[in-house]
Amino acid sequence: MTENINENAIAILGGTGDQGLGLALRFAKAGRPIIVGSRKLERALEAAETIRSQVPGAAVEGCENAEAAIRARIVILSVPFEHTAGTVKAIRGVLQPGQILVSMAVPLANAIGGAASQVVGIWQGSCAELVASLAPTGVEVISAFQNVSAHRLQTLDQPVECDVIVSGAKDARGCIMELCALVPGMRAVDGGPLGSARIVESLTALLIGINIRYKVAEGAGIRITGLGLPD
Repeated sequence: MTENINENAIAILGGTGDQGLGLALRFAKAGRPIIVGSRKLERALEAAETIRSQVPGAAVEGCENAEAAIRARIVILSVPFEHTAGTVKAIRGVLQPGQILVSMAVPLANAIGGAASQVVGIWQGSCAELVASLAPTGVEVISAFQNVSAHRLQTLDQPVECDVIVSGAKDARGCIMELCALVPGMRAVDGGPLGSARIVESLTALLIGINIRYKVAEGAGIRITGLGLPD
C-alpha cells in the first residue's frame, strides 16, 4: 500500500448520509481517525464539522471520495444501491492491494420505483458481489452493516443493540468484525463467504417492512441467539 494510507483510519464514502454519518460518529467516538468522503467536498466538510461538534476532539476530515479512498486501509461504501457501481468505478483507480472495501448497500426496489420493503435481483447475486466484480485485484470486499439503523447509530448515548453479520474473505472479515466491538451494543457475527450477502441484504427489506407495520421509529435490528457470544 502507498505511504498515504493510514492503517488506523476509516474512510466512509457517503458519510454525509444518515447511516454513514452514524457509523462515522460511532467510530470517531471510539477513537478511530475518520475520513468522510462525498462526491461534493462541501458536504464532506459539513459532515466532518457535525462529527466534531458531537464528538469533541475527534480526528475527522472531509474529502472528495477519491481522496478519502486513498488515505485509509478500510473504505466503507455507505451510498445508496443505485450509486454503488458508479462510486466504485470512480475510486477503483486509486484503490491499492491490501485495502478493505466494505459494501453496506442493499438492492431495494425503491431504487426503481418499487417498495423499500422489497429487493430486486441483480446479476452478481448481491450488492456486495457486484462491488467485488468491480474492485481491483488485491482489494478485499466485505459485506457488513446493512441491518443497523441510522437512528440507533446516531443516538450516541444509547447502545446500538444490533448484530452485524460480516461476510467475505477470512482475514478481512476478521478485521471488520473487530470494528464492531468498538461500538457499544454492536456485536459481530461471522457470516462466512461473501455469497452470504445475498441473504443478509434481503433482511434489510424485511426489517423495513417490520418497521412500517410495528411503527418502530428507531429501527428494528437483529440478534442471533445461541452463539454464546457476549452482548
